[in-house]
Amino acid sequence: MTKGHENAETRSGGAAEQGSKGAEGDSPLHRRASASLHAFLAALQFLTIVPPLMRRPFTPMELGQGVGYFPLVGLLMGGLLVGLDVSLRLLFPVGMTTALVLAAWVTLTGALHLDGFLDACDGLFGGATPEERLRILRDERVGAFAVVGGVLLLLVKYTSLAATLDRSVALLLAPTLGRWGMALSVIAFPYARPEGLGRAMKDHAGWAQGVLATGIALAGVWLAGRWSGLAALALAGAVTWAGARFTLSRLPGLTGDIYGAICEVAETSVLLTLVALGS
Repeated sequence: MTKGHENAETRSGGAAEQGSKGAEGDSPLHRRASASLHAFLAALQFLTIVPPLMRRPFTPMELGQGVGYFPLVGLLMGGLLVGLDVSLRLLFPVGMTTALVLAAWVTLTGALHLDGFLDACDGLFGGATPEERLRILRDERVGAFAVVGGVLLLLVKYTSLAATLDRSVALLLAPTLGRWGMALSVIAFPYARPEGLGRAMKDHAGWAQGVLATGIALAGVWLAGRWSGLAALALAGAVTWAGARFTLSRLPGLTGDIYGAICEVAETSVLLTLVALGS
């Protein structure tokens, strides 16, 4: 796990071995609501720069269940970006506003997913064996593949966002569907390492979290009010599957860096879809 994902583990409070037991008088409904809230907070704290909101570490179960709320975190991020975009356009031209919004987009995540994308570029396209590629993924140094890939990714994101007719729809859907793809990659594909934060999530995330994540993603598409959102969702799902399958041809499983890379590429695919469909 690279430096960026170590920081994410710190933000998430680590993976405590046992959770707090509910009070004896708690009803099943109260315990379920409390568990859902803790899972959402685990996702929020892991995926964003929001400071710790709990005084204890999150349990592996909470981290795994939090995977189902990844798209909800993206939806909230999208709402913030829409508000920022509308405000900045009152002060600055479109090009400058786009750059500032993109910078805020990266900052909200602590550059977690972008860092994963850069590491994935070096790891997947460098090294002769799966073991060597895993070692490269852990290396904090940035190689040529990472530099080229990062520049191209940000360039495509910038130009796509600038060309989108309805920027609010794009800013709402891209973070939501990107994190939906991330959730599916955690649930549906094997993890490469025997330990780490990603392993804790993988071991405690099941298809119930996949259904929840998909429901939230569909709700985001409905809120956006565009049929093109369904096409964006379909392409984000296809990109997630293709990215995971390509990774498995190079590595024994996925890693935290790969999850971040899938999120970034899925977000970009959403922006490109909306531009292509004139939305």
